[in-house]
Amino acid sequence: MTATPIDLIGGALTDGFRRAITYLRVSVTDKCNLRCVYCMPEEGLEWLRRDDILTYEEIAAVVRAAAGCGVRAVRLTGGEPLLRRELPQLVASIAAIDGIEDIALSTNGLLLESAAPALARAGLRRVNVSLDTLRPDRFVRIARRAGLEQVLRGIDAALACGLNPVKINCVVLRGENDDEIVDFAEFARRRRVFVRFIEAMPVHAFAREQQERYLSADEVLARIAAHGALLPVDGPGGNGPARYYAFADGHGAIGTISPLSHEYCERCNRVRLGADGRLQLCLFGDHAIDLRGPLRAGASTEDLAELLRAAMLIKPERHHLRLGEPAARMRALSEIGG
Repeated sequence: MTATPIDLIGGALTDGFRRAITYLRVSVTDKCNLRCVYCMPEEGLEWLRRDDILTYEEIAAVVRAAAGCGVRAVRLTGGEPLLRRELPQLVASIAAIDGIEDIALSTNGLLLESAAPALARAGLRRVNVSLDTLRPDRFVRIARRAGLEQVLRGIDAALACGLNPVKINCVVLRGENDDEIVDFAEFARRRRVFVRFIEAMPVHAFAREQQERYLSADEVLARIAAHGALLPVDGPGGNGPARYYAFADGHGAIGTISPLSHEYCERCNRVRLGADGRLQLCLFGDHAIDLRGPLRAGASTEDLAELLRAAMLIKPERHHLRLGEPAARMRALSEIGG
């Protein structure tokens, strides 16, 4: 793909490769209440200071500017976003912004059961839940914390509150949970949920181990197809890169997210606002600009919009992830699916 001059007609966010940016991911905290083996070390983490984290008012200001530039969907992420107090207040503020059509949440589900009703009332539309195993003992081994039953109750609560679709993100690790691939497919067959299998990626110190644990999306699909015939189906509403399939008698569907074996960068429509106010142009790289400084210096909505448009100049064409090679910067795998 050849870069072309930025198109500012109508103020839309269009990058140098003519991709329209309509999707903003917003990290509301860097903290998490799990320590998943493929995502972060168990201890020794340095958290952001409270003053370094954007306030809800500052987040809403960025979303307002982004909506004026054509962004239509917002996803709240972390860390674990449900650790941030009064999250429904932020959801309500974003829902009131002209132009925003969809608000979603990515969560590990531990706190979802109690949070779901208020979030739904505030305007949350749908939810993604990270879940890598259906076995309690294995949950503890992968997440380094207990909580499988809490997560399952959270999924039930989300469905009961009308947060639809509910997508379940499962990172597949050879020798760890790949023997549950068919179990997860059956989970989607029986329930109105969408299970998406995510290829393990080179996150931090996991890069070397990733080579041994990696399963391609094609192998995942082959294992499920050997259990029962799969039919390609349209995916649920959202902004993610998954390809979806279902059993003929299934209530839900399965999907695969494959940034390594089937790169989808040419369809990228997203940027990410970090909890520290850095606007990251690729989830897997260091291309970013600071918005916290301008916000706290009194930037107007139009000032922020101009910064967003200018940021499109440095959005890269593609990521450069390679099997076994650590990414320059990498977010939690739960943030990848839309």
